[in-house]
Amino acid sequence: MEAHPFREEELTDNLKAIIHNARQRGLEVVYVRHDGGEGDELALGTRGWQIFDATALQEGERIFEKCYNSAFKDTGLEEYLKEKKITDIILGGLQTEYCIDATCKSAFERGFHVWIPAHTTSTFDNDYFTAEQLTEYFEKKMWDGRYADVRPMEEIIEKMKNFPIS
Repeated sequence: MEAHPFREEELTDNLKAIIHNARQRGLEVVYVRHDGGEGDELALGTRGWQIFDATALQEGERIFEKCYNSAFKDTGLEEYLKEKKITDIILGGLQTEYCIDATCKSAFERGFHVWIPAHTTSTFDNDYFTAEQLTEYFEKKMWDGRYADVRPMEEIIEKMKNFPIS
């Protein structure tokens, strides 16, 4: 049986809306894909490694491959964003407590302004916490006002109008 993340449909709809609005405004959409190594559910070439169909990239959009939680460690992402003079990042995806958290904090430490639209990250239940508890904790307690601005979708989409075109 295939596992599904917490509020999967809302997550998908929200990510699609952010990506659509970014493309409409000429803002760059960048993807990061995790390779968990041989035998891992996210190993190169597996279904888990693929970019989710509903948010698939378009021709000319970049994918950065990673093998660590942070999208910045040994990927070239930081250099790419700085070369393009991109200072603001809208971050979303899976998994809240792993890759999204590590990337959020790494981006903050590198001087990027991180925006996280509410309900654009998700995860799965674990032995200690439900996925709902994890996403709520990170969005409301850990990230907002510390490492990122977590705002409602509509507010982020409105702010995107003021982002410089990449």
